[in-house]
Amino acid sequence: MSVSRKPGEAEILRVEGELEAAMLTSDVAILERLLSPKLIFTNHLGQRLFKDDDLEAHRSRALRINYMIRSEQDLLLLDGAAVVSVRTKIGGTYAGASADGVFRFTRVWALGVDGAHWQVVAAHSTLVV
Repeated sequence: MSVSRKPGEAEILRVEGELEAAMLTSDVAILERLLSPKLIFTNHLGQRLFKDDDLEAHRSRALRINYMIRSEQDLLLLDGAAVVSVRTKIGGTYAGASADGVFRFTRVWALGVDGAHWQVVAAHSTLVV
């Protein structure tokens, strides 16, 4: 049974930091915990991806992120959820090709079914030109 409560700003910033660190090191175990089983992610190419797709990109090392520099972060705290919008400069590769760029990410965090852990349930990325 899910518990509804309003998250604190420090709590969401902490899980955002954990997510970023896990992405940088392709730590699939941490990503497994932070991504909802029902995750829907729309990437900057308009492709709809799911949790297994994201985990496989890290597991196979097809996605390699060398650095992430955040700026322009906004946080909206709601009862039982939080929305984060952040501009991020990323350097890395995908399938051996350069994947450098500036992206705007929007993530929706909600409590998992255990009511104790925050998980990303939806995300969207856009290339900033």
